[in-house]
Amino acid sequence: MLGHEPVWIRDENIASWIEDGRVQLSPNVDVLVNRLLLTKSDHQLEDLQLAALYGETTPVVNAPEAVANTLHKYRAGAKLATAGLPVPDAYFGRSPRTFEDWPDYLSEEAAHKHTIGTNGQQMSIVSPDDPVSPMINDERSFVQEFLDHPNERPSDIRVYVVGDEVVGAMRRYAPEGDWRTNVALGGDVEGITDELEERPRQLAREATRVLGLDLAGVDLMPIDGEWFILEVNATAGFKGLFSATGVSAAPYIAQLAISRAGGSVDESRVTELESTLDDSVPDCKPPLVEGGDDEGVLGYTSRIRINGRSGAEETIAKSDTGAKRTSIDTDLAGRIGAGPLVGTTDVRSGTGSDTETRPLVDVDLCPNGRWRTVTASITDRTEMTYPVLLGRDVLQAYTLDISQTVEEE
Repeated sequence: MLGHEPVWIRDENIASWIEDGRVQLSPNVDVLVNRLLLTKSDHQLEDLQLAALYGETTPVVNAPEAVANTLHKYRAGAKLATAGLPVPDAYFGRSPRTFEDWPDYLSEEAAHKHTIGTNGQQMSIVSPDDPVSPMINDERSFVQEFLDHPNERPSDIRVYVVGDEVVGAMRRYAPEGDWRTNVALGGDVEGITDELEERPRQLAREATRVLGLDLAGVDLMPIDGEWFILEVNATAGFKGLFSATGVSAAPYIAQLAISRAGGSVDESRVTELESTLDDSVPDCKPPLVEGGDDEGVLGYTSRIRINGRSGAEETIAKSDTGAKRTSIDTDLAGRIGAGPLVGTTDVRSGTGSDTETRPLVDVDLCPNGRWRTVTASITDRTEMTYPVLLGRDVLQAYTLDISQTVEEE
């Protein structure tokens, strides 16, 4: 909408190679906007390296080094404190022995948080007499001074900064009976951009700058006339901001990226677009299925490649339009390290009324040279001829010709 071509970089379309001493990237872009949601990633370091890889040759909005500064909440707080910015007192330890000393440093109630997390999940309020673990669900944690807001209903302020400018601010209210103000948890929002005073604006810009970010959602709270920085979020969403203020951060982020690449935009067009938030799937999303050798045709049986977390194999798969979901044999799943486990599904056994609970895992399948990620069920297929059954979740992208078959050599 601003006159430049967007490219959505995802696992489905990213590749890189080193040729004659030069790093090549595909897709090749003029500037990268780093919106990796690392707090929900199982491979944070690996994913962060993707942005760093682009950073070798390309300007990056929200550079990976800055995101690394922000990802660990306690470290971000330490960096802000070192720069002289006001943050709540906090305590961090990596063993039960060291962690139990936190009441010596925080005498009142504290918020027990993930060091790396999002949306306020699994946070709790603890008192000095409570047993508190340095882990929350096998992830590192810390405790932070609990700032009790003077209002009856807990609230804080989210300020959205793009390129050293405040594009919007909102007050976030906790849901009934809760103290967490995250919009994702059902909190209410109220636009306050126009009435926000200069001190919180200044703190939001300084916090973004100290952490090296180009854009951020900065959470603030005033206590007895003094402002504190609660958190800085490198990939803060802006649906809540839009619903509260009627202003979308998206055109301002795009404008920043375009200017970083040496391009230009019509300022009036940015202002026009701020009043619209289009959350439909963009046309630039790379397709799951692209290219291929046989015009998208699969046979009754097909030779496929299947990839897991620890290996890959080539095998024969049977097509079954009566099956909703693809399934793979237990032994094959073990050999390739199929995963991660993403849930379970109940499948009716044969013609009876009994059901079988099967684990669901993500695997990469390549029929006819076309890779796609599939959530497959795992079951014992040792009594079956073929270790993989392709269900409608895969077959819907192909034309099926049941006269075509392949067999093991």
